[in-house]
Amino acid sequence: MQDTPLINKSTGAIKTAWHIFWHMLFWLSLISLFIFLAKSNDDLTMRQLLVIFVLYPAINITLFYINFLFYIPRFLDKKRYWAYALVILITIIIYGIGKYGVGLLFIDVILIHNKGHHISFTSYFFSTVFTSLIFVFLSTVLKFTTDWFLNERIQRDLENQRLTAELAFLKSQINPHFLFNSLNSIYSLAYQKSDTTPEAILKLSEIMRYMLYECNDNRVDLSKELQYLQNYIDLQKIRFGNKAFIDFKVMGNVSNQQIVPLLLIAFIENAFKHGVANDVLTPIKLLINVDECNLHFYIQNKKHTHNRDAMGGIGLTNVQRRLNLLYPEKYTLNIRDEAETYTCELSIIL
Repeated sequence: MQDTPLINKSTGAIKTAWHIFWHMLFWLSLISLFIFLAKSNDDLTMRQLLVIFVLYPAINITLFYINFLFYIPRFLDKKRYWAYALVILITIIIYGIGKYGVGLLFIDVILIHNKGHHISFTSYFFSTVFTSLIFVFLSTVLKFTTDWFLNERIQRDLENQRLTAELAFLKSQINPHFLFNSLNSIYSLAYQKSDTTPEAILKLSEIMRYMLYECNDNRVDLSKELQYLQNYIDLQKIRFGNKAFIDFKVMGNVSNQQIVPLLLIAFIENAFKHGVANDVLTPIKLLINVDECNLHFYIQNKKHTHNRDAMGGIGLTNVQRRLNLLYPEKYTLNIRDEAETYTCELSIIL
C-alpha cells in the first residue's frame, strides 16, 4: 500500500510525457508540411523559410499553450469571463506589438511587400490579431474537448466503481441468506437425528465450495451453475426426507455458455420456502431451456393456502436489481402471483 502514491506519480508522469510527445509530433509534422510545400517556390531562401515557417509559428504556438495551460484553467474554467476576455485582449495586443518588433529584425522578409512597399504598423498589427485569435480559438476548442472526454471517462469510472460496489454488496447478501436457510435445514435434520445429516452437510460443503471459489468471476460456466442448482435441490430433498417433489428438466446445449453466478438460485429457494414441495400431484416445475445464446428459465410452485402473501422477499428483489445491472435490456422477467400458483419466467440473452 505504501508504494501506491509512487505508482500513481509514475503513471501520471508517463501520461504527461506521452501528451508532450504527441503535441510536439503534431506541431513538427505541421511545420514540416508547410516547409515542404513552400520549398516548391524557388523564390524563397532558407532564411525566409525559417523566419516565416519556424520562428513565427513558434511564437503563435506559445500563445496557444499560454491560453491552453494558464488562461483557461485560471479564468474560463472558474467562470471569470470578464477577466479572461481582458487577459486575452492584453496578450493579443502584446503579441501584436512583439511580432512587429520581430518583423523589424527581419524587415526584408516580414514587412516588405513583393512590390517593395513597406507594411505599416497598423496593417501588420491587425493581421497579427486575426492570426492570434485563430490560435486562441483552436487552443480553447482543444481544451474544452479534452476536458469533456476526461470528464466523461471519470464519470464512467465512477459509475463502474459504484456498480461494482453495488454488485459486490448484492452478492454478499446471497451467501448469508442461503447459508442461513441451509443451516436451518440441517439443524432440523440433526434435531430429528436423521441418518441423512452427514450427506446434507456434504452437499452443503460442495455448494459452499462453489460459492466461495467458483463464483469470483463475473461469469461462470452455465454447466457449473446448473450443477450447483442440482446440489441445492438434492439438499432440499434430503431436508424433506426425500419427500420433496420437483420436476427439473434441462433442455438445449449448455456447454460453452456462461452466466452470471448465483442468479437463478433465489427463484428455487423461493419455491421451496414458500411453495408446496411435498405434494407428488403438484411438484415444483423447473425448466431450463438454452437456445443458442438465449436462456429461458421457468419455475412454478403451488402456494400454501395459509401463506399466500409471503412470497418474494430479499432474494427476488436482489435478483431483479442484479439483472438490471448485469443484463440491461437483455432480459425479460415475468412473475405471476395467482390464487393457487406462483410462476416465474426469465429469459436472458447470455
